[in-house]
Amino acid sequence: MSRTVERIRVRYGEADPMGHAYYANYLYWFEQARGTWCRERGFTYKSLEEMGYKLPVVEVYARYRDEAKYDDVIAVHVWVEEIKRAAILFKYEAINETTGRKCTEGYTWHVMIGPERKAVTIPPDIRAMMQV
Repeated sequence: MSRTVERIRVRYGEADPMGHAYYANYLYWFEQARGTWCRERGFTYKSLEEMGYKLPVVEVYARYRDEAKYDDVIAVHVWVEEIKRAAILFKYEAINETTGRKCTEGYTWHVMIGPERKAVTIPPDIRAMMQV
């Protein structure tokens, strides 16, 4: 499946006192890239919620491979690795465009839930958008 790339400049407030990007910010950047991935395929989290569905994160993993510093530009690559009956696996690679090195990689598992807050089968029309 195709990738989406979201470019993010590390802001001053996202860096620790040593000038390095604070590790938890990568999860926000993963989320930002995932939102762009969804919009490029014709839906948003808001539109899913308006249809009565939610797609919460149920597992997250991040491996930090190199540093990112204040004012570096990070290209977060996101793609769908796997879709199951009610779950979807997003994978991420964050490339520091300033240095050319991969700084982080990771994944998030999401489960589609309905109004009863229980897992539901991903509807065919939503699945079709996710498989583009």
